[in-house]
Amino acid sequence: MSTAMNFGSKSFKPRAPDKGSFPLDHFGECKAFKEKFMKCLRDNSMDNSKCRLQSKDYLQCRMDNQLMAKEPLEKLGFKDLMDAPPSQDTKP
Repeated sequence: MSTAMNFGSKSFKPRAPDKGSFPLDHFGECKAFKEKFMKCLRDNSMDNSKCRLQSKDYLQCRMDNQLMAKEPLEKLGFKDLMDAPPSQDTKP
């Protein structure tokens, strides 16, 4: 006798994750951007307002590599940084 229960013909239908949920970067495609962002946070006592360029670059990398849904950076709070060049680590 089978103990499996059949609840009709309903099948699992995958759906996109909720906003804010995204795949892990298993292949390290954005690892360098993440490390720059984390270093900036550590160097600035975890004050993320001082690391917005690094944050923007990291999110852009994730979108470019399909690790999160593409969103306009303006919608993610970076409107004031849109004309800024990519961040560069100038500290030794």
